Amino acid sequence: MPRFPARTNVHLIGPRRRRAALLAVGACLLLAAVAAGPKQPTDQLVDPPTRLESAHLANAIRIHPRVISGGSPVGDEAFAELRELGIRTVISVDGARPDVETARKYGLRYVHMPNSYQEISSRRAQELAKALGELPGPFYIHCHHGLHRAPTAAGVACVAAGLIDPDAVPALLKLAGTAPTYRGLVASARAARPIDADQLDALQVTFRETVPPQPITSAMVEIEATYDHLVEIAAAGWQTPTANPDLQPAHEALLLSEHFAELLRSDEVRTKSDAFRRALHTGQTLADTLQKELARPRPATGKSDKDRPADAILKRITRNCKDCHQQYRDNPSPPQRDS
Repeated sequence: MPRFPARTNVHLIGPRRRRAALLAVGACLLLAAVAAGPKQPTDQLVDPPTRLESAHLANAIRIHPRVISGGSPVGDEAFAELRELGIRTVISVDGARPDVETARKYGLRYVHMPNSYQEISSRRAQELAKALGELPGPFYIHCHHGLHRAPTAAGVACVAAGLIDPDAVPALLKLAGTAPTYRGLVASARAARPIDADQLDALQVTFRETVPPQPITSAMVEIEATYDHLVEIAAAGWQTPTANPDLQPAHEALLLSEHFAELLRSDEVRTKSDAFRRALHTGQTLADTLQKELARPRPATGKSDKDRPADAILKRITRNCKDCHQQYRDNPSPPQRDS
């Protein structure tokens, strides 16, 4: 026969036995909590990202019930579709000036957070996560085409804000068609982790509708730096230089092309002469050609890398840059816009 009746109240047990019973109950509860694992956010997405059928939004992908990534909305139809999707805040990571006026027409708020093709910095990841946590959603995050920067930025933001698991980001980039040659963006996506809520609360951010476009001189500094990397790569036989192991030939050519493309989309360049814009187009085309050449499989036998057309393409890039500099940068009075 048991010492105590089956339904004996705890307060009838002696002090020592009472403490032992309470410790046992606490241990059971602790084990149950550990087995259940950490609590997930109530709005965390468990389904994989899905492509949306859209007539006016390029490459639109739903990442989370409150977040969609895609291409730049153009015209009334695109902004009307965003409103129909329930979007309240549009975040642009593109360098071009957002169409704030049309967005307002449809009751949408614009936030301009331009980002390069090189990476999503830690600071930018925090700012994006802060936006998702503080601004009215749902959100539409876009770049120009919705292929590379927007899905990466949106994925990093959702992970940082605790909306999706880090393991969901590779599937997002694959669905979006993000090229693996954008090594910095891919690395940023892989490194994305949730950010502590207290850290985000302490972060001071001013969310602006538009950010002044990068001056041509600053953009040219980036182009020149990437060009110098290609010269260094060429000197190493179109291989990664031993002294600079982070440089990948095809990736640097791709970055050069995107620098030109971003500059061509800027309002400042649109005010320049047709000849100046043709020079930028030529630079972008040559950089595209170089990227495709460097992305080709390296020959195992036969012709060496010195026999590849990359040297000739780089010489044409060099000539185009020098001609442009002589006419516009080194000339104190550049020609006016063509009539």
